[in-house]
Amino acid sequence: MQTAEAKQAPTKDAILVVDDELPILETFVAALSPHFDVSSATSAREADFLLRKKEFKVVISDHLMPGGNGMSFLVRAREEYPKMKRILVTGYMKPEMLIRSVNEAALYRYLLKPVTLAELIKVVREAAQAAEPQGN
Repeated sequence: MQTAEAKQAPTKDAILVVDDELPILETFVAALSPHFDVSSATSAREADFLLRKKEFKVVISDHLMPGGNGMSFLVRAREEYPKMKRILVTGYMKPEMLIRSVNEAALYRYLLKPVTLAELIKVVREAAQAAEPQGN
């Protein structure tokens, strides 16, 4: 006979979603929650706090937010949590800004708004699979 522990579903990968626009944040969280253990933050400061409390395989951040932009946050995240995959969501299409962002934050990917939920889920799944196991 199996124990209750043996019947539990496999652990979902932990991801962090950061966006100051609540409707977007709630939509992303709702779309990703069936597939991942999702935490959310409405600012880079709040996200920094969460990163110190829990290990995440992937972080998805909006670019422009009050109180610190997502790019600066992702650069810090790269330095402190190099194994965590970083995804930037932006409405900007300036190629030079995107190239600089990819290089500075070592982004796994960037997504241009408007992002379809199917694309978001696909990219986050790929990033989680590409992330090195935590603790290595």
